[in-house]
Amino acid sequence: MVTAVILMKADRERINESAEALADMKGISEVFSVSGRYDLVAIARVDSNEELAELVTGRMLKLNGILDSETMLAFRAYSRHDLEGMFAIGFGE
Repeated sequence: MVTAVILMKADRERINESAEALADMKGISEVFSVSGRYDLVAIARVDSNEELAELVTGRMLKLNGILDSETMLAFRAYSRHDLEGMFAIGFGE
């Protein structure tokens, strides 16, 4: 599994429209509108680098409202949510 964080600058008049289109794309698990230098952040989870390349350059950057992007590949995940879920397996009610 390949996980990437994709930072995007968007046409300010199309931020909501762009975010909704991104959230509907296969491979995108979450989209956030954010403050700072970027307007949107998307979390992508796909099976391969080739699938990520197709998602980013073949689909995401072709959206009319997306002006620029920066993609960061995740090496490891450190998430309390994931750890809690892992320790909850087999325990409980």
